[in-house]
Amino acid sequence: MTDSSAAPRTAAALRARRERAQAAMTRIEEVLERMLKTRTTITFAAVARQAGVSRTFLYEHAEARAAVDSAMNRAEGSRIQARQDEHDALQAAWKERALNAEDALKAAHNEILMQREQIGDLLGQVRDLQTHWTEEDLIRVVNDNSSLKKQVRRFTNDNTELQNKLAAARDNVRFADRRIAALEAESAEAVLS
Repeated sequence: MTDSSAAPRTAAALRARRERAQAAMTRIEEVLERMLKTRTTITFAAVARQAGVSRTFLYEHAEARAAVDSAMNRAEGSRIQARQDEHDALQAAWKERALNAEDALKAAHNEILMQREQIGDLLGQVRDLQTHWTEEDLIRVVNDNSSLKKQVRRFTNDNTELQNKLAAARDNVRFADRRIAALEAESAEAVLS
């Protein structure tokens, strides 16, 4: 009797153990997927704690151990890819900065060349002004200056004289207009009377 009743109980116990193991594997896979999505560090202890299984189960159960190892490798691959992407983005940013710096450097060199040319032109003009004047040149400049001052005085006097004549002519025109108006008024009174 023990033999016949032991077989179904053993089969039931094995089936229950397989179901518990399968449920644990489902929880482990869900935890691993969640950890991969959130990029949480995957360790046997963390997986065991979140899946509600023992670390011994993870180490001894071949399928669980393979799932954790695979997830750890995928996570490491993701981290490596993320680092590579970050490195590539950083390299691209530095490359763009270098290109921008080259453009700015070219513009600065062009500006410096233009400023040097302008400085050269201005220095040439200053040198022309600093040339040594001979005694004859100085006498000529002083005489020209004196004659120009005389012309300015003469033109100023002529201008004043012309303004006075203009003012007098305006006064004469106003007087003539008043006189004509008065004569017209007298002639109109004479005609009416």
